[in-house]
Amino acid sequence: MKKILIIEDDKFLRELIAKKLKSENFEAIEAKNGEEGIKKARDKENKPDLILLDLILPGINGFDALEEIKKTPPVSEIPVIIFSNLGQKDDVDRGMALGAADFLIKAHFTPQEIINKIKGVLK
Repeated sequence: MKKILIIEDDKFLRELIAKKLKSENFEAIEAKNGEEGIKKARDKENKPDLILLDLILPGINGFDALEEIKKTPPVSEIPVIIFSNLGQKDDVDRGMALGAADFLIKAHFTPQEIINKIKGVLK
């Protein structure tokens, strides 16, 4: 079973995505901020297969978390999909330059479309 780490401070959204992932036979790992997300990404016992990352987070923001995650192998090999309301071209470009596999703007995607993106990146 593939493990997806959701780094999202919005509890409702995080739980909604986790529930949807579970219904699609994924294991969901949840983190409510950047620090917790980095720690869970580095957990050798429960290494995620993919990370869904919000950018606006309390403490360490998503860009800094992404930079930290992409710094050290084997964690750096985990694909990261940015999932944010920041949709400016600069934000998208910066996220992709830091190593994100994809960039989804929250308002434009349903939970099912998010799952489809995850499946696409994992193939």
